[in-house]
Amino acid sequence: MRHLYLLKAMMKKNFLIIWRYPFNLISGIFSIFLIFLVIFYGARFIAGGNPTFGNTEAGIIMGFILWTFIIFAFSDLTWDFINEAQQGTLEQLYMSPLGFGWVSISYLLTFLAINLAITFGLFFLIMTVTGKWLHLDLLSLIPLMLLTVWGVYGFGFAMGGLALVFKQVQAAFQVFQFVWLLFVLAPTVMETMPWVKFLPVTWGVELIGRVLIGGQSLYTMPATDIGLLAATSASYFVLGYVGFKYLETIARDKGLLGHY
Repeated sequence: MRHLYLLKAMMKKNFLIIWRYPFNLISGIFSIFLIFLVIFYGARFIAGGNPTFGNTEAGIIMGFILWTFIIFAFSDLTWDFINEAQQGTLEQLYMSPLGFGWVSISYLLTFLAINLAITFGLFFLIMTVTGKWLHLDLLSLIPLMLLTVWGVYGFGFAMGGLALVFKQVQAAFQVFQFVWLLFVLAPTVMETMPWVKFLPVTWGVELIGRVLIGGQSLYTMPATDIGLLAATSASYFVLGYVGFKYLETIARDKGLLGHY
Protein backbone atom coordinates (compact mmCIF):
# COMPACT_ATOMS: atom_id res chain seq x y z
CA MET A 1 0.00 0.00 0.00
CA ARG A 2 2.85 2.41 0.79
CA HIS A 3 4.20 1.89 -2.72
CA LEU A 4 0.87 3.02 -4.15
CA TYR A 5 0.90 6.11 -1.94
CA LEU A 6 4.34 6.98 -3.28
CA LEU A 7 3.21 6.46 -6.86
CA LYS A 8 0.14 8.63 -6.26
CA ALA A 9 2.26 11.40 -4.69
CA MET A 10 4.73 11.31 -7.57
CA MET A 11 1.94 11.50 -10.13
CA LYS A 12 0.31 14.39 -8.29
CA LYS A 13 3.60 16.28 -8.14
CA ASN A 14 4.45 15.94 -11.82
CA PHE A 15 0.92 16.58 -13.09
CA LEU A 16 0.76 19.73 -10.94
CA ILE A 17 4.07 20.94 -12.42
CA ILE A 18 2.67 20.50 -15.92
CA TRP A 19 -0.63 22.13 -14.96
CA ARG A 20 1.01 25.18 -13.38
CA TYR A 21 3.62 25.68 -16.10
CA PRO A 22 1.69 24.97 -19.31
CA PHE A 23 3.73 27.36 -21.45
CA ASN A 24 6.79 25.12 -21.19
CA LEU A 25 4.82 22.07 -22.34
CA ILE A 26 3.01 23.87 -25.15
CA SER A 27 6.17 25.51 -26.48
CA GLY A 28 7.99 22.16 -26.37
CA ILE A 29 5.25 20.41 -28.35
CA PHE A 30 5.10 23.30 -30.82
CA SER A 31 8.86 23.17 -31.44
CA ILE A 32 8.71 19.39 -32.03
CA PHE A 33 5.80 19.91 -34.43
CA LEU A 34 7.74 22.55 -36.38
CA ILE A 35 10.71 20.21 -36.71
CA PHE A 36 8.42 17.53 -38.10
CA LEU A 37 6.88 19.94 -40.63
CA VAL A 38 10.32 20.91 -41.91
CA ILE A 39 11.30 17.24 -42.31
CA PHE A 40 8.01 16.12 -43.82
CA TYR A 41 7.43 18.89 -46.34
CA GLY A 42 11.12 19.07 -47.14
CA ALA A 43 11.05 15.39 -48.07
CA ARG A 44 7.83 15.87 -50.05
CA PHE A 45 9.43 18.75 -51.99
CA ILE A 46 12.50 16.67 -52.80
CA ALA A 47 10.37 13.70 -53.88
CA GLY A 48 8.29 15.88 -56.20
CA GLY A 49 5.67 13.86 -58.04
CA ASN A 50 7.16 10.46 -57.22
CA PRO A 51 4.09 8.17 -56.81
CA THR A 52 5.93 5.86 -54.42
CA PHE A 53 6.39 8.64 -51.88
CA GLY A 54 3.05 7.83 -50.23
CA ASN A 55 4.56 4.92 -48.30
CA THR A 56 7.57 7.08 -47.47
CA GLU A 57 5.26 9.70 -45.95
CA ALA A 58 3.77 7.09 -43.63
CA GLY A 59 7.26 5.94 -42.71
CA ILE A 60 8.37 9.49 -41.91
CA ILE A 61 5.37 10.08 -39.66
CA MET A 62 5.80 6.79 -37.83
CA GLY A 63 9.56 7.14 -37.48
CA PHE A 64 9.39 10.71 -36.18
CA ILE A 65 6.69 9.92 -33.62
CA LEU A 66 8.52 6.85 -32.31
CA TRP A 67 11.84 8.68 -32.23
CA THR A 68 10.27 11.49 -30.18
CA PHE A 69 8.63 9.00 -27.80
CA ILE A 70 11.94 7.17 -27.32
CA ILE A 71 13.88 10.40 -26.68
CA PHE A 72 11.35 11.39 -24.00
CA ALA A 73 11.60 7.99 -22.33
CA PHE A 74 15.40 7.97 -22.44
CA SER A 75 15.85 11.44 -20.98
CA ASP A 76 13.14 11.54 -18.30
CA LEU A 77 15.04 9.82 -15.50
CA THR A 78 18.33 11.57 -16.18
CA TRP A 79 16.77 15.03 -16.14
CA ASP A 80 15.02 14.13 -12.90
CA PHE A 81 18.34 13.17 -11.29
CA ILE A 82 19.97 16.38 -12.53
CA ASN A 83 17.10 18.58 -11.30
CA GLU A 84 16.93 16.88 -7.91
CA ALA A 85 20.70 17.26 -7.50
CA GLN A 86 20.54 20.95 -8.42
CA GLN A 87 17.71 21.52 -5.93
CA GLY A 88 19.56 19.64 -3.20
CA THR A 89 16.80 17.05 -2.71
CA LEU A 90 18.44 14.01 -4.29
CA GLU A 91 19.88 12.75 -1.03
CA GLN A 92 16.47 13.10 0.63
CA LEU A 93 14.96 10.82 -2.00
CA TYR A 94 17.63 8.25 -1.22
CA MET A 95 16.46 8.30 2.39
CA SER A 96 13.00 7.07 1.41
CA PRO A 97 12.05 3.95 3.43
CA LEU A 98 10.78 2.36 0.21
CA GLY A 99 14.15 2.67 -1.47
CA PHE A 100 15.32 4.91 -4.28
CA GLY A 101 14.56 2.21 -6.84
CA TRP A 102 10.82 2.49 -6.26
CA VAL A 103 11.07 6.28 -6.23
CA SER A 104 12.65 6.11 -9.70
CA ILE A 105 10.12 3.57 -10.98
CA SER A 106 7.25 5.75 -9.70
CA TYR A 107 8.72 8.68 -11.59
CA LEU A 108 9.07 6.62 -14.76
CA LEU A 109 5.50 5.31 -14.56
CA THR A 110 4.22 8.86 -14.11
CA PHE A 111 6.04 10.21 -17.12
CA LEU A 112 5.25 7.13 -19.16
CA ALA A 113 1.57 8.04 -18.87
CA ILE A 114 2.34 11.67 -19.70
CA ASN A 115 4.53 10.76 -22.65
CA LEU A 116 1.92 8.39 -24.09
CA ALA A 117 -0.69 11.14 -23.90
CA ILE A 118 1.65 13.67 -25.55
CA THR A 119 2.75 11.18 -28.21
CA PHE A 120 -0.76 10.23 -29.30
CA GLY A 121 -1.89 13.86 -29.15
CA LEU A 122 1.02 14.83 -31.40
CA PHE A 123 0.24 11.83 -33.60
CA PHE A 124 -3.33 12.99 -34.22
CA LEU A 125 -2.18 16.58 -34.82
CA ILE A 126 0.39 15.47 -37.40
CA MET A 127 -2.02 13.18 -39.22
CA THR A 128 -4.69 15.89 -39.27
CA VAL A 129 -2.34 18.51 -40.72
CA THR A 130 -0.68 16.22 -43.28
CA GLY A 131 -3.86 14.34 -44.21
CA LYS A 132 -1.94 11.05 -43.97
CA TRP A 133 -3.81 8.68 -41.64
CA LEU A 134 -2.13 5.56 -40.32
CA HIS A 135 -3.82 2.49 -38.89
CA LEU A 136 -4.30 3.36 -35.21
CA ASP A 137 -5.10 0.10 -33.46
CA LEU A 138 -4.52 1.19 -29.87
CA LEU A 139 -5.03 -2.31 -28.46
CA SER A 140 -2.05 -3.40 -30.55
CA LEU A 141 0.03 -0.22 -30.47
CA ILE A 142 0.11 0.46 -26.73
CA PRO A 143 1.41 -3.01 -25.68
CA LEU A 144 4.05 -2.91 -28.43
CA MET A 145 5.13 0.61 -27.47
CA LEU A 146 5.37 -0.38 -23.80
CA LEU A 147 7.49 -3.43 -24.63
CA THR A 148 9.72 -1.34 -26.89
CA VAL A 149 10.24 1.46 -24.40
CA TRP A 150 11.02 -1.04 -21.62
CA GLY A 151 14.52 -1.49 -23.00
CA VAL A 152 14.93 2.28 -23.47
CA TYR A 153 14.38 2.79 -19.75
CA GLY A 154 17.38 0.55 -19.11
CA PHE A 155 19.53 3.03 -21.01
CA GLY A 156 17.80 5.83 -19.12
CA PHE A 157 18.84 4.25 -15.83
CA ALA A 158 22.42 3.90 -17.07
CA MET A 159 22.53 7.55 -18.15
CA GLY A 160 20.96 8.50 -14.82
CA GLY A 161 23.81 6.67 -13.08
CA LEU A 162 26.30 8.71 -15.09
CA ALA A 163 24.45 11.85 -13.97
CA LEU A 164 24.91 10.82 -10.33
CA VAL A 165 28.65 10.58 -10.81
CA PHE A 166 29.46 13.28 -13.36
CA LYS A 167 26.47 15.64 -12.79
CA GLN A 168 26.74 17.35 -16.19
CA VAL A 169 25.85 14.83 -18.91
CA GLN A 170 23.60 16.98 -21.11
CA ALA A 171 26.06 16.94 -24.01
CA ALA A 172 25.71 13.15 -24.23
CA PHE A 173 22.05 13.61 -25.14
CA GLN A 174 23.06 15.27 -28.39
CA VAL A 175 24.94 12.12 -29.37
CA PHE A 176 22.21 9.71 -28.26
CA GLN A 177 19.54 11.55 -30.24
CA PHE A 178 21.30 10.47 -33.42
CA VAL A 179 22.00 6.99 -32.05
CA TRP A 180 18.30 6.43 -31.34
CA LEU A 181 17.48 7.76 -34.80
CA LEU A 182 19.76 5.12 -36.33
CA PHE A 183 18.03 2.40 -34.29
CA VAL A 184 14.60 3.64 -35.46
CA LEU A 185 15.76 3.56 -39.09
CA ALA A 186 17.49 0.17 -38.76
CA PRO A 187 14.42 -1.92 -39.82
CA THR A 188 14.84 -0.57 -43.37
CA VAL A 189 18.00 -2.69 -43.75
CA MET A 190 16.73 -5.73 -41.86
CA GLU A 191 16.39 -7.87 -44.99
CA THR A 192 20.07 -7.57 -45.85
CA MET A 193 21.29 -7.26 -42.24
CA PRO A 194 19.01 -9.46 -40.12
CA TRP A 195 21.16 -9.05 -37.02
CA VAL A 196 19.92 -5.46 -36.54
CA LYS A 197 16.72 -6.88 -35.02
CA PHE A 198 18.72 -7.39 -31.81
CA LEU A 199 19.58 -3.70 -31.53
CA PRO A 200 17.65 -1.59 -29.01
CA VAL A 201 14.09 -0.65 -30.12
CA THR A 202 14.71 -1.85 -33.71
CA TRP A 203 12.51 -4.95 -33.54
CA GLY A 204 9.84 -2.98 -31.71
CA VAL A 205 9.80 -0.37 -34.47
CA GLU A 206 9.44 -3.19 -37.01
CA LEU A 207 6.40 -4.65 -35.22
CA ILE A 208 4.82 -1.23 -34.68
CA GLY A 209 5.28 -0.55 -38.37
CA ARG A 210 3.33 -3.71 -39.17
CA VAL A 211 0.40 -2.23 -37.23
CA LEU A 212 0.58 1.42 -38.30
CA ILE A 213 1.44 0.90 -41.96
CA GLY A 214 0.65 -2.75 -42.65
CA GLY A 215 -2.66 -2.80 -40.78
CA GLN A 216 -1.71 -5.95 -38.88
CA SER A 217 -2.98 -6.72 -35.38
CA LEU A 218 -0.91 -7.67 -32.35
CA TYR A 219 -3.05 -10.78 -31.92
CA THR A 220 -2.24 -12.07 -35.40
CA MET A 221 1.52 -11.69 -35.02
CA PRO A 222 3.60 -14.82 -34.35
CA ALA A 223 4.25 -15.39 -30.67
CA THR A 224 7.96 -15.73 -31.44
CA ASP A 225 8.03 -12.13 -32.74
CA ILE A 226 6.45 -10.80 -29.55
CA GLY A 227 8.75 -13.01 -27.47
CA LEU A 228 11.83 -11.66 -29.24
CA LEU A 229 10.76 -8.09 -28.51
CA ALA A 230 10.10 -8.87 -24.84
CA ALA A 231 13.41 -10.73 -24.43
CA THR A 232 15.44 -8.02 -26.17
CA SER A 233 13.87 -5.20 -24.16
CA ALA A 234 14.23 -7.12 -20.89
CA SER A 235 17.91 -7.77 -21.60
CA TYR A 236 18.67 -4.11 -22.26
CA PHE A 237 16.69 -3.01 -19.22
CA VAL A 238 18.58 -5.41 -16.94
CA LEU A 239 21.95 -4.36 -18.37
CA GLY A 240 21.09 -0.69 -17.94
CA TYR A 241 19.82 -1.14 -14.40
CA VAL A 242 22.91 -3.12 -13.39
CA GLY A 243 25.04 -0.30 -14.81
CA PHE A 244 23.00 2.20 -12.81
CA LYS A 245 23.49 0.30 -9.54
CA TYR A 246 27.24 0.13 -10.18
CA LEU A 247 27.48 3.89 -10.82
CA GLU A 248 25.21 4.54 -7.84
CA THR A 249 27.70 2.67 -5.63
CA ILE A 250 30.53 4.84 -6.96
CA ALA A 251 28.51 8.01 -6.26
CA ARG A 252 27.78 6.86 -2.72
CA ASP A 253 31.39 5.92 -2.00
CA LYS A 254 32.59 9.31 -3.21
CA GLY A 255 29.85 11.21 -1.37
CA LEU A 256 28.39 12.72 -4.54
CA LEU A 257 24.71 12.37 -3.68
CA GLY A 258 24.48 15.26 -1.25
CA HIS A 259 25.71 18.06 -3.48
CA TYR A 260 25.73 19.19 -7.09
